[in-house]
Amino acid sequence: MNLQRLIEQYIAFQQSLGSPFVSDAIALRAFGRAIGVRASVGKVRPQHVDDFLGKIKPVTLTWHTKYSRLRSFFRYAVSRGYIAEAPLPILIPKRPPPFVPYIFSREELRRLLQVIDADRRNTCLEPATIRTIILLLYGAGLRLREAVDLSRADVDFSGSVLTIRKTKFGKTRLVPFGPQLGRALTRYAGRVQGRLAEAQFFTTRTGTSVKPDTLQHNFRILCDLAGIRRTAGASEQPRLHDLRHTFAVDRLTSWYRQGADVQRLLHQLSVYLGHVHLRHTQVYLSMTPELLHEANKRFENYAGKEQARD
Repeated sequence: MNLQRLIEQYIAFQQSLGSPFVSDAIALRAFGRAIGVRASVGKVRPQHVDDFLGKIKPVTLTWHTKYSRLRSFFRYAVSRGYIAEAPLPILIPKRPPPFVPYIFSREELRRLLQVIDADRRNTCLEPATIRTIILLLYGAGLRLREAVDLSRADVDFSGSVLTIRKTKFGKTRLVPFGPQLGRALTRYAGRVQGRLAEAQFFTTRTGTSVKPDTLQHNFRILCDLAGIRRTAGASEQPRLHDLRHTFAVDRLTSWYRQGADVQRLLHQLSVYLGHVHLRHTQVYLSMTPELLHEANKRFENYAGKEQARD
C-alpha cells in the first residue's frame, strides 16, 4: 500500500468521525513527503521515523506530539492489515514537564497599559494599536492570530459581538464583548478611520495589516519596561498569548467568588474560547494559587454542609 495514499485514507477516516484533524493531517502529509512519493507503508523503518522526529536535545513536547500522531497512524495501518507492526522507535525519551503559562496580575496589567500610553518609540505600531489589541486579548480571550486577522466587518458594534473566522481548528464562532471593551474598540476604530487597509480592523501607522511577530517583539519590550518578567533562569518570558490564559483564569476565579456552578459554566467558557475539547479548558482549573484558593473554599463549604446533614 502506497504510504501517501494510506495517509490520505487515514485522514479521511478521522474526519468522517467528526474530527477536523487539521494539524494531524499537516504533520502526517509532511511525513509522507519526507519518506517519498513512491514509498510503500511496508518499507518504512524505525530509522525513517527517527529522522523525521529529529535529534533535538533535550526532546521537546513537539517531538512527542509528532510521535503520538505517527503512532496513531501506524496503529490504524496495523489494524487494517497493511503492516504487521508499527516501525516506531523502541526507546521513547521522557516527556518534558508541561509548559506553565504566565498569568498576569491586575497590577501588572495596569503597569503595562501605563507603559504603553507613555511609549514614544518611533515604531510601525502606534501605542493605541498595541493597547487595543492587548485589551482585546485579555477582555475577550482571543488568540493573537484571531485578533490581528479581524476585518472591520467582523466587529459588530451595535450587537457587541465579534465574528472569529476560520480559527485554529477551522471553525467560525461568535464572541460577545462587554461595554468597556466595546468603548475601547470604538475609540480605536474612529482613530484609524480612512487608513489604507480596507479590510483589516487593526493596522500599522501606514495602513498595512499588523504582523504577529512585530506585535510580539513590541510586547516583549513593553513588558521589560513595565518590569514584568518571569524569575531568573526562565526560558520563556510572558507572551501575548498568556493574556488569553489570564482571561480564562480570571473568569473562573470570578465565577467561584460569585458562587456560580463552575462545572456547568466551564462548557460555555470552552465554546467561547473556541476549544475543540473540554479538557483543553479544564487545564485552567489549577493554574493559580488564587484560583485554587477559591475552589478549595467552595469545596470546604460543600463538605461542611454534607457533614451537617450526616
